[in-house]
Amino acid sequence: MTSPPPPDDDAWVRSHHRLLPQSQSLLSSHQSVIAVAISRVNQFDAARLDVEMSAMLKEQLVKVFTLAKPGMLFQYEPELDAFLEFLIWRFSIWVDKPTPGNALMNLRYRDERVAAQLSGKVRTGLEGPGLTAPQKIWYCVASVGGQYLFSRLQSFSAFRRWGDSEQRPLARRLWTLVQRIEGIYKAASFLNLLSFLYTGRYRNLIEKALRARLVYRSPHMNRSVSFEYMNRQLVWNEFSEMLLLLLPLLNSSAIKNILSPFAKESSSSNKEDTVACPICQVDPATPFIALPCQHRYCYYCIRTRCASAASFRCLRCNEPVVAIQREGVSSGK
Repeated sequence: MTSPPPPDDDAWVRSHHRLLPQSQSLLSSHQSVIAVAISRVNQFDAARLDVEMSAMLKEQLVKVFTLAKPGMLFQYEPELDAFLEFLIWRFSIWVDKPTPGNALMNLRYRDERVAAQLSGKVRTGLEGPGLTAPQKIWYCVASVGGQYLFSRLQSFSAFRRWGDSEQRPLARRLWTLVQRIEGIYKAASFLNLLSFLYTGRYRNLIEKALRARLVYRSPHMNRSVSFEYMNRQLVWNEFSEMLLLLLPLLNSSAIKNILSPFAKESSSSNKEDTVACPICQVDPATPFIALPCQHRYCYYCIRTRCASAASFRCLRCNEPVVAIQREGVSSGK
């Protein structure tokens, strides 16, 4: 009985080397499609920080023109906003740097069209070139120029009253067209928001149209969250709500009567205060007394207060004033 021939080692090695490039190509293709999850909160916070930065710059710029003619800046407010937005774009996106909000949130713009074509060069999923020059220019035209033109069109149409029924048919058609365009844009923005919440890509329509995606600048930077400011806001909010609830329940006259013995005025000054009219703080030329508390007032002061308020209370004891009487007279008002 003959034994089977030994296996050919050289043939096994050759077959192994043929399979190795195929496995490496499959592994590289699998690495090129690494899914990266960018925090949606970071992206929203970055947009909010950019808005706050623009508002701070605008506030400082307005202070420069405090001595100018009142209302001058109000006429050119759209131009001022567009100028500030252009400055932020010029010194951030145009020079391949993140905006202030994106820098604080460790984000940058990436050209998603080129990033999807990478193969074998992806390690973390954050690789990819920045925006191209046409993308940057279109971003400025859409974000800065589009917002400026729309705000100017709104103010011009409102000033010309295009929506009034007395206007010409052409003006009413233009007003209807503007309203429809605005409605379509808001509906598309809402749908894009739902898509962003689901996928985490493209916060607005401009980013979606340009395929400009926000990714992390550094994969090793964690998002630091400080809850100190939030805790202070919550404490102050609860405290203010408690005060608003309790203040209507407090009796101010009772509190004043309780605190009156602890007043710092001397007895002589208290006596002078009771002699002077509590309204005008001078010695009454024509003294009248309030009934039933018997406190002295000027005639014109107390007469005016009683005529203006149906339920006038004495300013010294907070008692309701039923009638007034001349001092030293036993009867009459």
